[in-house]
Amino acid sequence: MDVTAPLTETGALGAAGALAAALLVGIAFGWCLERAGLGNARKLVAQFYLTDLAVFKVMFSAIVTAMLGAFWLSRLGVLDLSLVHVPETWLLPQLAGGAQFGVGMATAGLCPGTACVSAATGRGDGLAVVAGFLAGVLLAGAALPRIAGFFTSTARGVDTLPARLGVSQGAVVLLIVALALAGFAVAGRIERARGARRVA
Repeated sequence: MDVTAPLTETGALGAAGALAAALLVGIAFGWCLERAGLGNARKLVAQFYLTDLAVFKVMFSAIVTAMLGAFWLSRLGVLDLSLVHVPETWLLPQLAGGAQFGVGMATAGLCPGTACVSAATGRGDGLAVVAGFLAGVLLAGAALPRIAGFFTSTARGVDTLPARLGVSQGAVVLLIVALALAGFAVAGRIERARGARRVA
């Protein structure tokens, strides 16, 4: 049996095993979000006011950790990156969706993941946001025939940073790690400056 990851793509887990793994990962992820305080809309909104950048630091840390893990596991032969699904790019629809997501997050103070955590812990705002994005999914599905042309426009296929920049995966990993470290340093300075102003 092939034990090279991703185990779902190689068939090592099977359908039931994949569902069980997804459930366990989802529960663990939700627990981590709640423990980090990210089920609280006030904490998420604080990043827009530059008073608490924990969300930026937690999410960027998760991205960098996953990226480094995938990169080095592939180098060690444990992970076959060619089997990892990379979504295709539709430039304009994804830009429009990203803008809508950003406005929704800034307004609600929660993203889909943190909204689910908030709702699971009984917070009313989390329940309202979950109801809102489920209604949005239903409305978008109903409107799909009318917006199908836009929805499938500006297709770019699988577009990755190494291919776009014409450099190796390792160079992109190094660049993103450097950006993360710089971002953490800037975030720390902003928080310290804001904290000093509140004390004064």
